[in-house]
Amino acid sequence: MLYAMALTLAASAACPQSGSQSGTPATSPETDRPGIPTATTITTASRNDHSLLLQELVAAEWQTRLADQPFFASSIGHHEYDAKVPDVSPDAQEARAAMALKFAARLQDIDTKQLSSDEQVTQLMLLEQLRDRARAVKFYEYETPLNADSGFHTSFARLPEETRLESEADIRNYLQRMRLFPGYMRQQIANMRDGIKAGRVLPKVVMLGFGAQLRPMLVSPESHPFVRALDKMPDGIDAETAEALRSEARVAVKNSIIPAYQSFLEFLSKEYIPAGRSTLGASSLPDGDEYYAYLVRRFTTLDQTPKEVHDRGLAEVARIRADMEAVLTTLIEKGEFEGTFAEFLAYLRSDPRFYAKSPEELLARAARICKDVDAKLPAYFGRLPRQPYGVEPVPDAIAAKYTSGRYVRAGLDSGRAGTYWVNTYDLASRPLYALPALSLHEAVPGHHLQIALNAELDHLPPFRRHAYVTAFGEGWALYTEWLGIEMGIYKDAYQEFGRLTYEMWRAARLVVDTGLHAYGWTRQQAIDYLSSNTALSIHECTTEVDRYISWPGQALAYKTGELEIRALRKEAEARLGADFDLKAFHDQILGSGSVPLSVLRAQMSR
Repeated sequence: MLYAMALTLAASAACPQSGSQSGTPATSPETDRPGIPTATTITTASRNDHSLLLQELVAAEWQTRLADQPFFASSIGHHEYDAKVPDVSPDAQEARAAMALKFAARLQDIDTKQLSSDEQVTQLMLLEQLRDRARAVKFYEYETPLNADSGFHTSFARLPEETRLESEADIRNYLQRMRLFPGYMRQQIANMRDGIKAGRVLPKVVMLGFGAQLRPMLVSPESHPFVRALDKMPDGIDAETAEALRSEARVAVKNSIIPAYQSFLEFLSKEYIPAGRSTLGASSLPDGDEYYAYLVRRFTTLDQTPKEVHDRGLAEVARIRADMEAVLTTLIEKGEFEGTFAEFLAYLRSDPRFYAKSPEELLARAARICKDVDAKLPAYFGRLPRQPYGVEPVPDAIAAKYTSGRYVRAGLDSGRAGTYWVNTYDLASRPLYALPALSLHEAVPGHHLQIALNAELDHLPPFRRHAYVTAFGEGWALYTEWLGIEMGIYKDAYQEFGRLTYEMWRAARLVVDTGLHAYGWTRQQAIDYLSSNTALSIHECTTEVDRYISWPGQALAYKTGELEIRALRKEAEARLGADFDLKAFHDQILGSGSVPLSVLRAQMSR
């Protein structure tokens, strides 16, 4: 999974990120927002030139998006917004939706037939993004700016790691964002209070232990991560100025950061968690059935009903279960195990041979797998990205409720590499036999390769280079787990069973997510379904189910996208026969960026 999307999931409506939201919210003195262009400022001299008008609209919307989303702008190298935080008030959200619809109306006026095939994709993708922006506001997603493991608060906590601090001006922008944080926090809390009143609140059960995420932000100013980020100053800053800047940082932490996070912790413990829903499914929210049906379409990019997704999941679970049983039969025949499928799962979850003895060992094994894959990439891809990546542990503050691993993207101009996060919390729940599949998915040739290449597609407009269509991105990453068979990454039957466990995990999501949000499943029913069909630890099954409860629909994207990419490959192999070139196929899949699955199919057919 891509961290930038997961971390700001409900905050994507409240604090929109790449490829999700834009608009022109009203000016807020607390957030110190700049003026931004509007749809009515676009020139009209070239209305008859549909291609040029499309370019003008795309460029104007992009500038609007950057001004509206200063955190996102900074993350991709637009540093003119580094001293800003977004306005997430209800008025701003409504204005954001209205502006999105204005841009959409202008886009619809363009005659699609007058555009090139690539321009048609650009028009379609921007239209869908704009409509999703408006729909997110319609369903008040900004009133729930967090999920079971992350949200706007954990995103802002990464400011020290993700801020450019290369000059005194950079540091002063950083300090200004710290000072503006209390106003931003007040807006988020106000939105969540509105959500409580309307019944748009997370289930109480997924919020247990949530306060642990806030503890690193409540330490003394002297040891605070926001201050420690200034331990090493950029060249050219004298000692006196350096100490003055650190002093300002300590004051900002004391007067702004700590009080804001403390107020959020008090709000969560005294108001939000006690008001949490006893129900789990999105269907129990206001307009819940309509909302979940929309989420199914949004995350799969296909016109499917929850029932169709559920039934497809059941079929995939049955198919993969047969493959898992075949691996177990092989191990039994070799005398390496004796027992039932359930007993084999218990064995995999408990035998110390399958688990690292230290966080360092787990990280080292992950890094070794990644280097082995790196060496094989030229045989499977014609184009490889320039940007490197590293392997790091999931931050301690969020690790307890976090998934097994994620990818953290970095802008090409950020001065940072991409990062493959490996969760070293509770080593007994992080099996080594699943590590190859996890590494293929999160690093290469999964998320890092796809996202880093996407950012290099200079022929595409910026919004497409920085877009992340979940069904495409997660579908690709899951496809690469399967590709690992051909690449020779899985060294024994246990690692192959680990791969199948991961594939089963994503197939089971189709059943569990729809079960929770459309069929009234209980939390324990969902946990039992995952734990009886996969070798995931009980801890992992629990944190995953809580994620699905708090993030409806997102989990449907993985298997849906993977099945489409594998189907496209099978069709290409059948049509081209001996002329099929796997490197060319992969380059073509990735060559147009992150796109909806229907667009991908049309492009591959051409």
